[in-house]
Amino acid sequence: MDIRKIMLIHKLIKASCTGKPKELASIVGVSERTIYNYIRFIKKDLNAPLKWNANKVSYVYEKFGDINFDWRD
Repeated sequence: MDIRKIMLIHKLIKASCTGKPKELASIVGVSERTIYNYIRFIKKDLNAPLKWNANKVSYVYEKFGDINFDWRD
């Protein structure tokens, strides 16, 4: 998994503008299957409250929160 791609997907999810998985794959530069793997990782391994919103045509978080991969002292 590429952390930069995860952060890009996260940014798009927070803005509710991922589009359909095929569109998101094109934006991120990976296959649609890989997008499903990233979505599963964000949802299951990072415990993010992630769901598909058909009205927004986007993945969205069900509640406010953030994913951080930066160094903290």
